[in-house]
Amino acid sequence: MALTPETLTRHELRGLPVRVVAAASDAHVGLAGVVVSESMRTLTVRTARGDKRVPKEGTTFRFVLSTERTAGDVGRRPAGLVRTRLEAARRRPS
Repeated sequence: MALTPETLTRHELRGLPVRVVAAASDAHVGLAGVVVSESMRTLTVRTARGDKRVPKEGTTFRFVLSTERTAGDVGRRPAGLVRTRLEAARRRPS
């Protein structure tokens, strides 16, 4: 399955460039880097100043999928574990 804005929530997020465009905490807004870890409730982003843990709830992320495409403001859509999202995607009828 190709990595597109429509399929982003079914893919592994580790390794994707990301920027926080809105968050409950102003300290997270503008944070940019690469996703190095994902848990059910947080993303860990590697920035120039080290790794930062960002809560998924109440945060809008912008992921860069390639040089031509950006997965707009994803908001809370990446919630949950990758394994859970992939299992749910397999259960959905095509």
